[in-house]
Amino acid sequence: MNQNLSKLFEQLRNIWSQLGPSQRFSAAAATFVLVAGLSALVFWSSHTDYGLLYGGLSDSEASKVIAALNDAKVSYKVGSGGGSILVPQDKVYTMRMQLAGRGIPKGDGVGFEIFDKPNFGISDFVQRANYIRAVQGELARTISQINEVESARVMIVIPENRLLLDKDKYPTASVFVHVRGNSELQAESINSIRFLVANSVEGLKPNHVSVVDNLGNVLSENADDDSVAGLSGGQLAARRNLEQYLAKKAQDMLEKVLGPGQAVVRVAAEINYDTQTHTEEKYDPDGQVVRTETKNDENTDTTTSENTMPAGISANTSTNTTTAANSPVNSTTNHKTTSTIEYEVGKSTSSVVQTAGGIKHLSASVTIAAKTEGTGADRKVLPRTPEEIAKLRGIVSNAVGIDPTRGDTIALEELPFNDQFATEITQELEKQQKQDYWWNLARSLTYPALGLLALLFLLRLFKRTPVQEIPIGIPVGRLMNGSRNGNGQPARLAEPSFEPQPGVVTVDVLNRLIKENPANMTQAIRNWMNNGRGAEQ
Repeated sequence: MNQNLSKLFEQLRNIWSQLGPSQRFSAAAATFVLVAGLSALVFWSSHTDYGLLYGGLSDSEASKVIAALNDAKVSYKVGSGGGSILVPQDKVYTMRMQLAGRGIPKGDGVGFEIFDKPNFGISDFVQRANYIRAVQGELARTISQINEVESARVMIVIPENRLLLDKDKYPTASVFVHVRGNSELQAESINSIRFLVANSVEGLKPNHVSVVDNLGNVLSENADDDSVAGLSGGQLAARRNLEQYLAKKAQDMLEKVLGPGQAVVRVAAEINYDTQTHTEEKYDPDGQVVRTETKNDENTDTTTSENTMPAGISANTSTNTTTAANSPVNSTTNHKTTSTIEYEVGKSTSSVVQTAGGIKHLSASVTIAAKTEGTGADRKVLPRTPEEIAKLRGIVSNAVGIDPTRGDTIALEELPFNDQFATEITQELEKQQKQDYWWNLARSLTYPALGLLALLFLLRLFKRTPVQEIPIGIPVGRLMNGSRNGNGQPARLAEPSFEPQPGVVTVDVLNRLIKENPANMTQAIRNWMNNGRGAEQ
C-alpha cells in the first residue's frame, strides 16, 4: 500500500515538473476551489440547527435546566443575557416534555402543586399561608401570559377570620408587572388584570387591586365606587368612551367617502348624571263608579180618638162606657224611604324613574381635507360645492345623532391639511425600502457572482495557456506504425528504450492520436511511464 502511494506521488511529481507556469496556476486554482467546495459541503452537512428551548428564565431556573441537560448529555447553547437556552432543533419538544415531567422549570412562585404532597400535622395558619402562596403563584403565571407582560408577581392580603367583623378591614392585592420593551401597559390590560385578581379572591373588589409596572408607574388607583373620586372617575370614563364611540362612527363614514386620513372628527358630549323619579296622579270626575248603595224603607201608623162632650166634670168623670165607644177616632199612616249611594271617583297613578346617563347636549367639530390637484409648486386647492358640504354635514349629523331640538350643534369646515411631514416620512421610508431591497439583492447575488467570476477567470487562463510540448520520449513514427497484427488484434508495441529521440509529441498530436486509436495510445503511455521509472531507478 505504501509502495503504491509512493509511486502515485512520484508520478504526480513528474507530471507537475513537466507543467508550465500557467498550467500549474490553473491546476492549483482548480484544486483550491475543489477543496473549498468540499470543505463547505462538509461544514454545512455537519452544522446543527439550534432552537429555543426556554426563554426569559431566571438564573436559578436556568441553572436547573442546564443541569438537567448535562445529565441527559444533550448539547446546548446559552443565549445573550443567560435567560434563554437553545438545544438542537430535533430535540426541542422531546426535552420540553422530559423537563416538564421533572417539574423544570417551575417559574416564579409556587402554584397549587404545593398541595400535591400530603402534609400531615401542619397547623391551620401554615395551611392558610400555603393557600395564599398557591393563589399568588397561579395568578402570577396567568398574568405573565399576557402579550405585553414579561413577568408578574402578586401579593394578596386577606384579613384574619374573627367573630366580630370590622368593616374597615377588607382584602387587598398588589400586582407588579414587568412590561416587555419598557413600554406602558394599555388600559384594557390593566382592567383585565384587576378583574382577574379580584374574581380569584373571595371578597376582593377590583378597585382594591393596585397595579405597578417595572418603571415605577402606578397604573391603577384605589377609589371606592360610592366615593366622590370613584364617581368622578367613572363619569369621566363614561363620557370619554361615548365621545370616542360617536367620533369613530362619523370618521369611519367620512373616510369611506373621502379616503383614509382625509377627515378629523371630535365630539363633545354633556351627559346628565341626575336620577329623577316622577310620580303623577290624575282624577276623572266623569268616570264615576258606584262604590256602596244603602236604602232604608220606614212605615209609621198612628191612631187617635176625639172627645166631643163639653168640658166639665161630666166629661172628665164619665161613668158611661158607651159614650167612649161612640167618640170619633183619627188614624194617621206615614211611609219614609231613605237611600244612600257612595261613588268612587276614577284615579290614575303613574311613576317614571329617569336613570343617569342621558345625553343633554352634543356638539361635533369636523374638519375635512380640501381637494387638490397637481404636485409640488403646481398644487392647487379645489373647493367643494355647497351641495357636497351639505351632504357631508348630513352624514355626520345622522351618524352622531344631532338633535336640533336639544340644542345640538355641528361645525364642518374644509381646510387644506399640512401633509408635508407625512409626505417626507413616506418618501424617506420608500427610499429606505429601495435601499434595503437593492442591498439584500446585491448581498444575495454576491456569492454567485464571485463564483461565476472565478469560473470565467479559470476559463480565460485555460484559453490563454500556450501549447506545451511534453517530451515523452516516444518517437512519432513508432506510434504511427503498424497498430494491428495479422489477426486483426491490436499489436503490442515494443517497449521503447527510453532514450532521447529527436521526435516529440505535442498535446494536439497526442489528443488526435488518442481519438484515432485509444487502445494503442494507452498501452504506449503505460509502457513509457514504466520505462521512465526504470531508468530513474
